[in-house]
Amino acid sequence: MEKLGLLAGAGKLPVEYARAASQSGYEVCAVALLDQTDPAIADYAVDFQHISIAHVQSILDYLKDNDIHLVTMLGKVTKELLFNGKVMPDVKFLELIITLPDLKDDTIMMMFVRELEKIGCKTFDQTALIKRLMPPKGNIAHREPTEDERLDMEFGFKIAKEIGRLDIGQTVVVKNRAVMAVEAIEGTDECILRGGRLANGGAVVIKVSKPQQDNRFDVPTVGLQTIEKMIEVGARALAIEADQTLLVERDKVIALADQHDIVVTAI
Repeated sequence: MEKLGLLAGAGKLPVEYARAASQSGYEVCAVALLDQTDPAIADYAVDFQHISIAHVQSILDYLKDNDIHLVTMLGKVTKELLFNGKVMPDVKFLELIITLPDLKDDTIMMMFVRELEKIGCKTFDQTALIKRLMPPKGNIAHREPTEDERLDMEFGFKIAKEIGRLDIGQTVVVKNRAVMAVEAIEGTDECILRGGRLANGGAVVIKVSKPQQDNRFDVPTVGLQTIEKMIEVGARALAIEADQTLLVERDKVIALADQHDIVVTAI
């Protein structure tokens, strides 16, 4: 059996991936990069270790010591960790960061990809084993969007694609064809909360892939927590890009969205 290294952030997606990989015949060797990484990953892994995302040398050493040549990076890791002092970087991390031209998401992720390649690790397409989680075009929850919501989705889709092209974020919050919030360093959940509060109810959330999306990292993902944040601020609709966005815990998402009369659709 081939070994698959799973570098896991927060959320349920790494658990889904570990299960799919195990069922596909891989020996999953998982590294929890954050304290918030779901320990349920261990149920599908032959080995499960905690190594801080900022301890790059330790991560590389783990992969080398375990003869791992295939790696997937999955789960929520917000870039604010670089600025808030909650993680202590190792020397390797600092040496790499100071060589970068900027700290855009793709720039940082490609830094990791290059270091993995140097030790003989191929970075695996995040979606390769879980394409079933990417809904096709159409309604996902039961309520159909209103005409105003559809117009907001179309408007927001174009804006989200543009911020994706600029490698700023993947999510926008819109109301009445006005942008309430654009996702940046804070991540999707905080973007929803900020934009939803400014909209004072009735906001539409749109999440898309980047035009230059590299499926080895940062594939757009939504799940139960996305709906929970929308409920918190009275947002009314969620539009994701069809065939390009991972939907985690689909049945729970639909049940909660239907309970609160929230639209969830793939466009």
